[in-house]
Amino acid sequence: MESHGEEESRGPVLHIVVVGFHHKKGCQVEFSYPPLIPEGGHDNSSLPEEWKYLPFLALPDGAHNYQEDTIYFHLPPRNGDQKTVYGVSCYRQIEAKALKVRQADVTRETVQKSVCVLSRLPLYGLLQAKLQLITHAYFEEKDFSQISILKELYDHMNGSLRGTSLEGSQVYLGLSPRDLILQFQHKVLILFKLILLEKKVLFYVSPVNRLVGALMTILSLFPGMIEHGLADSSHYKPRKSTSEDLNLIEVLGGSEDYVSVSVSDISNSNQESGGEAKETSGVNQNETHQAKLKEEEMSQSLTGDNHHLKPPSRTSPDSSESDWETLDPSALEEGAPKEENQEKDSFELPETFPSELAPSRTLPITVQPQPNTGQTVLVQGLVSGLEEDQFGLPLAVFTKGYLCLPYMALQQHHLLSDVTVRGFVAGATNILFRQQRHLSDAIVDVEEGRIHIQDPELRKVLSLTTADLRFADYLVKHVTENRDDVFLDGTGWEGGDEWIRAQFGLYLHSLLSTNLQQDNEKMLADYGAAFVNTWKITHNYRVWYSNKHPALSEITPSHPFQGHYSVADVKLRLSHSVQNSERGKKLGNAVITTSRSVVQTGKAVGQSVGGALTSAKTAMSSWFSAFAQAAPPGYSEQREAKP
Repeated sequence: MESHGEEESRGPVLHIVVVGFHHKKGCQVEFSYPPLIPEGGHDNSSLPEEWKYLPFLALPDGAHNYQEDTIYFHLPPRNGDQKTVYGVSCYRQIEAKALKVRQADVTRETVQKSVCVLSRLPLYGLLQAKLQLITHAYFEEKDFSQISILKELYDHMNGSLRGTSLEGSQVYLGLSPRDLILQFQHKVLILFKLILLEKKVLFYVSPVNRLVGALMTILSLFPGMIEHGLADSSHYKPRKSTSEDLNLIEVLGGSEDYVSVSVSDISNSNQESGGEAKETSGVNQNETHQAKLKEEEMSQSLTGDNHHLKPPSRTSPDSSESDWETLDPSALEEGAPKEENQEKDSFELPETFPSELAPSRTLPITVQPQPNTGQTVLVQGLVSGLEEDQFGLPLAVFTKGYLCLPYMALQQHHLLSDVTVRGFVAGATNILFRQQRHLSDAIVDVEEGRIHIQDPELRKVLSLTTADLRFADYLVKHVTENRDDVFLDGTGWEGGDEWIRAQFGLYLHSLLSTNLQQDNEKMLADYGAAFVNTWKITHNYRVWYSNKHPALSEITPSHPFQGHYSVADVKLRLSHSVQNSERGKKLGNAVITTSRSVVQTGKAVGQSVGGALTSAKTAMSSWFSAFAQAAPPGYSEQREAKP
């Protein structure tokens, strides 16, 4: 393995690669500098075995639906290297008739190509900014044989990025936690906890730039994760042949007729709004038909008897997709007694909290970001192998078979059920991934800002405590109140990107510090007893706990938003429950109906108001009855204890 000094002298960029879509051969590498296979030359389309999925990652499925796109992806290490290779790809398409030099193999109306950079360093946004300019210039030439600009790009990037530090805001260029909170509200904290638990989390949206942006922004909330925590995040083995993988649509040469496969051809029974046709590169008609049959078998495996891929044994009693949504907010604390056979509701996370609610009389512990001086001391983790700071961060989440794949191609589908993969945080645009719900613990719909969790036990584990709700409400308020202030982006002001990362850094530091205390059960309860107990059996916790981290003694143990319950907390939980539960939704709809009826005139007023009031009264009575049953005894005792 190369020393750090040797890597710096060579520069961070390994290769510049052009991937194009060929009407007969499908996605293929058309140019690489330096050559991916040294003896093959710059225009050799052969690939190293470890990087056989590169063409499908750089030129994504369904790309023909967009004029341009940006993709972040990870490749496994090769040739004895032990670190992930970080890929950034800029895709564009151009009309064939606009080309100044049209080569003989250009037979379609449009030409689709991606220019990508393979790097040793996770400088996604920085690489993207440079690459987009060059890709634009490359296409403006309208002659793809002019490759000198790509060689110059390689030299320029290695010259300008050589010696670049991974400490500082440039690592987070283009990743906006503010936008994430505006989209997901307090559900961002649920995503944060999901990854801590090393669950199988699949992000889903099109186009790819939205997908990878949301996924990598979540990871940026973990201190040091992007900078130093992804070195072991793509250690997987590609399939040796297409026959090994029933789910794989592979490029096979020698075919004359090629077609595009529509999503509706794959599964007519699972229509998704906004679904677009997904282009399957380089598959002849006969092979396409076989692939479609295999994909239909995969979709049917949700209900079929498949002893390899079994769906969860327990599902939500109301099994519509909207009922996956997470949590049981029926109690102020996770320790509240629950009746065994009480009716279960499905919940959604609220979009926001009432702005007038103060979290607690106890002032929260908040933190302002400090300027990064680049003096952070990093040491090689004895167990994790990652470069860690004095707090033991980044946590060893993406190690030992837990993958991070910002974009996952259809050809990689087998990784979802691979026995060597213990979990993943992955992004996909192909509907087939979403249909295979039993292969993921959570599916994150970026478009709708929703988290779908099928297992009711996991929903309970991820229930936000009162202290968590205070923390989430605090973030949401600061972001939404300043949502139109463009000067906050990327700054340390309250509500800005760096400020949000600092708050999550404090949350994680406090959680770690609290775990080191004696008799810490009460303090840990603020994070959720079920969550903490589940987290303690994860790989990342055991690795972290195996070493001593004296610097954590400087962190105040306890939840940053711990404190005695107040009326504001009851209102906060009430708001959370009303907006999450099915009963709460019915109540809200009844109130809306009543409001609309009041402004009407004539006979319809009396009739509709009477019906609406009856509906509202019934919904309110039923909902409050369930809420009262779940109220924690601790709250009533505290109230009675007051003089």
